[in-house]
Amino acid sequence: MNKKLRIMIVDDNPHARRALSAFISTQEWSEAVSEASNGKDAVELIESQIPDMILMDVQMPVMDGLEATQIIKGRWPQVKVIVLTIYMDYQLKAKTAGADAFLVKGCPMDEMTSIICSLN
Repeated sequence: MNKKLRIMIVDDNPHARRALSAFISTQEWSEAVSEASNGKDAVELIESQIPDMILMDVQMPVMDGLEATQIIKGRWPQVKVIVLTIYMDYQLKAKTAGADAFLVKGCPMDEMTSIICSLN
């Protein structure tokens, strides 16, 4: 990859956001550019700094990740959204909302890296 992939992390759990941010920031090909704790904040934040990709949790207060994904893909179709959740049964809902990929939280980091790189 020639330029660093700019990734937004959206999760209501601050520990999950920090862990994902730390992982993304250690990769030479990516940088965590912003974080949001719910879908509404993510949609508002994306207006000012459009990332290349978003790692999006599903269950969050205010606006869930599926609704946020649908809005984001409608307004910014070039932004890749990876839905990341502990619930396997959200896979079809994520795809219907427009997500580019679906990962289960706790998946091996090389699996996450592979999905991220395949979408870039």
